[in-house]
Amino acid sequence: MSLREHLLELRKRLFRAALGVVAGTIIGWVLSGFVLNALRGPVQQIALTQGRQAELNYTDITGAFDLKLQIAFTVGIVLSSPVWLYQIWRFFAPALSGQEKKYTTIFLSAAIPLFLAGCYAGWFVFPNIVNLMTGFAPAEDTAFINARQYYDFALRLVVVVGIGFMVPVILVLLNFVGVLSARSILKSWRIAILVITLFTAIATPAADVISMFMLAIPMVFLYFLAAGIAYLRDRRFVKKQAKLLDEREAELPA
Repeated sequence: MSLREHLLELRKRLFRAALGVVAGTIIGWVLSGFVLNALRGPVQQIALTQGRQAELNYTDITGAFDLKLQIAFTVGIVLSSPVWLYQIWRFFAPALSGQEKKYTTIFLSAAIPLFLAGCYAGWFVFPNIVNLMTGFAPAEDTAFINARQYYDFALRLVVVVGIGFMVPVILVLLNFVGVLSARSILKSWRIAILVITLFTAIATPAADVISMFMLAIPMVFLYFLAAGIAYLRDRRFVKKQAKLLDEREAELPA
């Protein structure tokens, strides 16, 4: 393909990805009330667990509209992720070999569920974090929580953990393309556990040790699962190479 053809192809893929995001954002606008009610749940629990009043607060006239639009766009990005990921893959697919296409297809099919699982894990510990951090205020005070900052905090937590759950898939992909061996993955397990612990400690408040471990344990499990898959793949590759070598030696004249 010429440069002009590449640019036309890029424009087509970007346009289709944008259409997917727009469609997802429209759906997100319809679901924004449901998402906001779900976000309000941990705030409402403060009154039950701490015996104090707590409510979301909008600091300006357009605050409610801006928050609803932000929620709609975020939901649209998540819902349309299969569309724009597929468009990205289709743009690079002509340059990939048959084996590389197979690996990237497996990567996409595994990355999206793991990302969503990580988002759910982040959302699962989110109420505990809200209850813990607001619990440091005196019992006689009322918690007025800025709605925009509250949503940004929830979004960062959920998305960061979702991305963290995708790391093992990247390790397996690097192993399949021959960049990283299972031995290297297993050899670095101490560093990996340290990095995972630091990652979850940054994603959660320092005082919430339980939530940190609730996120770290499945991530450590996924890391060793990735190492196990890489080990099986390396073992099969070595056997295949040995078989090919034996066949070539058998074909040589005596």
